[in-house]
This record gives sequence, C-alpha cells and structure tokens, in this order.
Amino acid sequence: MDGTVLVADDDRTIRTVLTQALTRAGCKVHATSSLTTLMRWVGEGKGDVVISDVVMPDGNGLEMLPKIAKDRPGLPVIVISAQNTIMTAIQAAEADAYDYLPKPFDLPDLMKRTARALDQKQRSHIEPPEDSGERPDELPLVGRTPVMQALYRLVARVMNTDLSVMISGESGTGKSLIARAIHDFSDGRTLPFVIATAADLRDLEGPARVMARVRGGTLLIDEIADIEDEVQARIVRMMDTLGDHVPRFMATSQTDLTEGMEDGRIRQDLYYRLCGATIHVPALRERVDDITLLAEHFLAREERESGAKRWLSPEAVELVRRYSWPGNVRQLENAIRRLSLTSRADEISKAEVEMVLGSQPEAEPVLGGGEREKLSASVGRHLQRYFDLHGNMLPPPGLYQRILREVEAPLIEIALDATGGNQAKCADLLGINRNTLRKKITDLDIQVTRRRKLM
Repeated sequence: MDGTVLVADDDRTIRTVLTQALTRAGCKVHATSSLTTLMRWVGEGKGDVVISDVVMPDGNGLEMLPKIAKDRPGLPVIVISAQNTIMTAIQAAEADAYDYLPKPFDLPDLMKRTARALDQKQRSHIEPPEDSGERPDELPLVGRTPVMQALYRLVARVMNTDLSVMISGESGTGKSLIARAIHDFSDGRTLPFVIATAADLRDLEGPARVMARVRGGTLLIDEIADIEDEVQARIVRMMDTLGDHVPRFMATSQTDLTEGMEDGRIRQDLYYRLCGATIHVPALRERVDDITLLAEHFLAREERESGAKRWLSPEAVELVRRYSWPGNVRQLENAIRRLSLTSRADEISKAEVEMVLGSQPEAEPVLGGGEREKLSASVGRHLQRYFDLHGNMLPPPGLYQRILREVEAPLIEIALDATGGNQAKCADLLGINRNTLRKKITDLDIQVTRRRKLM
C-alpha cells in the first residue's frame, strides 16, 4: 500500500496496532485521540484515507463526515465503532462514509478495505438527503454478533436503491422492522409506507385500493407465501401495469421462498419480481450473544416508561441466554416487559424468569439444561414438517443432496469461524481431509477469512 492514513481513536491499543500494521504495509500514518486534531490534519490537506472511531472524547466521528466531505471531496473515510446497532451503519451510509466496520474488527479485513480505499483516490460525492421528518432515536434492531452486523451493512447498501426486497425470517425476528428501516432511511422516506396483507389483496379491487394508498412510496406485502395463487397472479399483473408513480416493492416470508417456488406455493414470475435483493433476518437462537444486549435494551425502555429500574441476576441472565426463544425477539420483548412489571425486587431472579418462560406458548426446552433434544430428533422434526407441507404429494426430486447441503454448509461455516479461518485446524476438527474441506468450501461457496480479533 502507498499513501498516508489518518487514524483517530481514543483507544491507545487500537492506534498502536493500526499504526504498526499500516506502517509495515508501506503507509505513512498519523494517529490521534482527538477529533479536533484529525479535522486540523484534514483541513491542512494531509491524508489519503481516514480511519475514525465514532465516539471520541471531543465529539462524534459521524458528525464530522459532512465537513470532511465538504473540505476534502473524495477523501475516503472508514468508520469503526463499538456502537453495534443498525443506526450506526445507516448513519455511516447516509453520511457517505466509504466503509463501516463494527468493533471488534478483523485486522486483515480492515487492511484490505484500506488498500481499496487508497486505490480509489477519487470518488463522487452525493449530498445526504435532508431530513424532512421525525425519526426515532433508535430502532429495536440491536446486535453486535457477526450475523447482525452483516445484516446492518446489507440494509445500508440497499436502502437507496430501487431494487425490490425480499425479507425472510421466523415469526418475531423483526422482518417488518427491517422493511420500515429501509423505507424510513431512504430517499423516499417522505412518501407513504403501506403494509398489504392477503386480505387486502384478495378481492378484485384490492390491488387498485392498495396502489392508491402507496402513491409511489413503499409497498410491503406481508407473508407472501400465505397468499393464494390467484392473488399472486393479480399481484404480478399489478406490478406489470404500473402508472407514473412506481412504488418500491418489498415482501416478507417466514419460509424459504426458493423451496416454496419448488413446491408450487410461490409463483415463479412473482418470485423473480420480488427478489431484487434478499435479506435473511436470523433467529434469536442464531445470535445468542445478542440476547443479553436485547434484554438490557428492553429493561432500559421499561425504566424510561415507568421509572422503575430493573436488572437480571447473573443466574437469570444465564437462563435467558440458554432458552431457545421460539417466538424470537418479540417473545423476549414480551417476557422482559412482564418481568419488569411483576418482579418483587429491583433484581429479577432466576425463579421469576423460570415462571414467566414456563407459561410462554409453545416454549421449547431450555437449551443446555436438563434433557437436551438430540440433533437427530430436531432434524427429524424439521424433515417431517417439510414432508407434511406437501400433503399427499412427494417433494421435488433431489431431496437427499438438498438436505445434506443445508446441514453441511452451516457446520463448515461455524467450524471455520471457531478455528479463525485456519483450514488445517478446521479439517482436523471436522475429521476430514484438508483437500476435501477445500473442495467443499468451493462447492458450497463459503467465504473464508483468516483473522485475529482486535478489541
């Protein structure tokens, strides 16, 4: 790499590590713990790339981006932040940051992004749209796990495109919140946001009434897989005969639409019209490390509303983390609200959590405690449900390879993550030949990143 990098972070360790890594890569580095100093350097014309934290002792790094863009058009700014919410990713994208990474970040990944930024000396600058309406201070989309950070970045990338968006995920994961966030932080935020259900579209005049409400804004079709074939055909015709005010189309689904298209529940022509971009919202059990963060978020919200400060005991926290949460974030939110209202003391006990979770509908066993369900039994339940969906008909041919792929891909991805991307260690962990692992990584299109974590 060739160029000068300006680093602004109040963490001395991060400044030192980045300075050493960038210097070894051939860059000149100026590092500071002050935004004031950073802005002085920028004003003096120093630096080819900026790497800046958000929360600094003398200001907010995101708030400096418009001034940097004005003073130095085309200067790439890479934002790094420990504020792991969707708002940070969206604000960084709105302020035209070159890139955004959450902390802790992968040092090799940051180095690659810096190299790309140095290669791209000049880039067009688009003024962020003026805010013409009130926005919530924060969205209930909270998480610092890798799957959520990837989700945030994807939302930030698609929000100002005109692509249709398909959002999939289990009930209670926040699919409609994702759709609302894409609309509320897009250039079309002043236009209507309309949610249409199967009932809204069922009669002949339904699509026309819905389009009259949208008026060129955003139309979210809720649970598209639950809509009967005749109505799906009506939606296709509606999308093909749009007038002057073309809305942005989004749809949500609890099921895999590719699978739904194979078994005839989703029309192929509708599927391809709605899947301009696909976003999968992970289940809560896929991001266990976010459960405590979400619980704290909901407790803080209850404190703001009622004035009563509550917190979970260490034993209660562990129980909440181990629970399977079949209702996902919505179930967690309701459980925390109930605990906040009914707890006898400021500290919520394990026994109180057990009582609330024990009365939750369709509650599954607590993970990691008592008699745990075997993997084979869990897989068996999912397969039986899949066959039941087909009624008296058989699923499409090729089932064996499809099921193996669905199990094999996450197993290899998780094993690679656990071994830091070291393929030799991963192959040993899995008990397979390293060449076999490499072939599977290629066949399954798995991304591998060697890394060490930087706090």
